[in-house]
Amino acid sequence: MKLRILSFAAVVFLILSCQGQNTKLVQTVDVNTFAEKLKSNEKPQLLDVRTPEEYSGEHIENATNVNWNSPDFAAKASRFEKTKPVFVYCKVGGRSAQAADKLAELGFKEIYNLEGGIMKWNASGKAQKTDKIIGICDQEYNELIQSSPKVMVDFNAKWCAPCQKMKPYIVKMQEELKDKIKIVQLDADENKTIVNQLELQGLPVIIIYENGKEVWRNLGYISEEDLRKHL
Repeated sequence: MKLRILSFAAVVFLILSCQGQNTKLVQTVDVNTFAEKLKSNEKPQLLDVRTPEEYSGEHIENATNVNWNSPDFAAKASRFEKTKPVFVYCKVGGRSAQAADKLAELGFKEIYNLEGGIMKWNASGKAQKTDKIIGICDQEYNELIQSSPKVMVDFNAKWCAPCQKMKPYIVKMQEELKDKIKIVQLDADENKTIVNQLELQGLPVIIIYENGKEVWRNLGYISEEDLRKHL
């Protein structure tokens, strides 16, 4: 019995020790610190851990795409130099945090994870400027939010778990409340221009407008009950 207890304690200690070690190796930093660290390193190892489709749509300059959701992530990541700093980012920070922990397990010694992902990077004004309009433009968006006395815009994404959890009751509300409020759903990946102009820093985001003026905004998951209170 004592041997079993000691064995269990040893396993727990080992797990906690590994977690503590990974925490020391991984630093989640804000946009400015991330940018400064990148600039201070010659030819930095910058990993975009989103899908190839997301990467092709936009990415930080000189980033290499190593898809976290791919079964060969570890093999591809291991090709980088483990003794040099490595920088990782995704859309909002969730996947890159997991990827950063995996890199620590693989033996990387200095790992920087971008807090808030490329959405915060873009919102900070650090994105490469482009004249290409992706999705709804600002004029069309202004027409949308003035198309009814009260309008709710739900910015979401297919990969966003909280967005998908909220989707069923938002769709239900669209029909139930159509005489009181116009509810519109916009995919953030398909409408990058307006997402960047509104400086959205995460998903999901719900914005309520009255007579074209923003009156309320929520970032992150919100329950059906709480959302209805604001409608």
